[in-house]
Amino acid sequence: MSAGMPSAAAPSGDATVVVEDGTWFTVDHPSAVGGVRRAASAVALRLGFGEPRAAEVGLVVSELATNQCRHGGGGTVHVRVRRTGDEAVVEVLAVDRGPGMRDIGAAMRDGVSSGGTLGIGLGTLPRLASAWDAWTAPGRGTVVAAAFARHGVVAHLGAPTGLTRAMTGQSVCGDAFATRTDAGGTTLLVADGLGHGPLAAAASSAAVRAFLDAPASPPAALVQRVHAALGGTRGAAVAVAQPAGATLRYAGLGNIAGVLHGGRARGLVSHPGIAGSHGRALRETTYPLEAGDVVVMHSDGLTERWSLADYPGLASRSPLVVAGVLLRDHGVRRDDACVAVLPAPRAAGGAA
Repeated sequence: MSAGMPSAAAPSGDATVVVEDGTWFTVDHPSAVGGVRRAASAVALRLGFGEPRAAEVGLVVSELATNQCRHGGGGTVHVRVRRTGDEAVVEVLAVDRGPGMRDIGAAMRDGVSSGGTLGIGLGTLPRLASAWDAWTAPGRGTVVAAAFARHGVVAHLGAPTGLTRAMTGQSVCGDAFATRTDAGGTTLLVADGLGHGPLAAAASSAAVRAFLDAPASPPAALVQRVHAALGGTRGAAVAVAQPAGATLRYAGLGNIAGVLHGGRARGLVSHPGIAGSHGRALRETTYPLEAGDVVVMHSDGLTERWSLADYPGLASRSPLVVAGVLLRDHGVRRDDACVAVLPAPRAAGGAA
């Protein structure tokens, strides 16, 4: 989506959550660390965090990027903003394909090193971040997520969310995700505008707006609403997932992949067509949902040959970390990519 446009939002009571488009930084040399640090600090300053807090954000980002260079063979760092009402949070995702760690908790303690150095870097993360989460395994690389709020403001990483990344050579991404929270819970949309570049981004932006502006509705009605709104655009593939007690409701039009991971992986059914161009009347499908299940939806910018079962412990991590691991390992550079993750509500397994 174009710079400054929201890539996700959720009307939640009186507070709307908006995840702004962020920036991906390549960390392939120690000289790149300073640029990432300055950019993250600048975002915090723009949000009114003040210079001391902005410096803390920059310090953590600098240490994450430095560790990527020293121990991970390089990596990428994503910096973006999440707004909830009048409060804003800086979200950072550090991704590498390095040797991984056996005990990430130990690595987060000051004075512990996995590479023969003093080891003071990663200890800044639990001390200075408002919230953090990570997944790593020996030989499998490391993905670390962190959220930074102003001092005294609570931040978390547990809400459904996603990641987008433009294809190589493009400055905007034609894929988008959005969440909305109504009385019945959180609903997730993923949209893939046809093609690439600004026109694809315009289509996915229109899908997000239609999804968020619609009254509370089941998935099939929301997809139909998006379909009607995209008539003047290139069109898009869209899908909507909505937990409802112990049931997942799902509707899709086009090639958005949806998978429900729990005791076993179940594919979620989408119908052929293009929202805004052509399609047929949609039938909603339902699936049993239990606490601990995870819904993953993605555009065709990710391959479909993956399973959370291949990543021990990943299903229990935060949605941003899950999305980061899947995008790292299964995203393709010849296409825009979007992956979004929605954990089952805690009460789903106990629903009557």
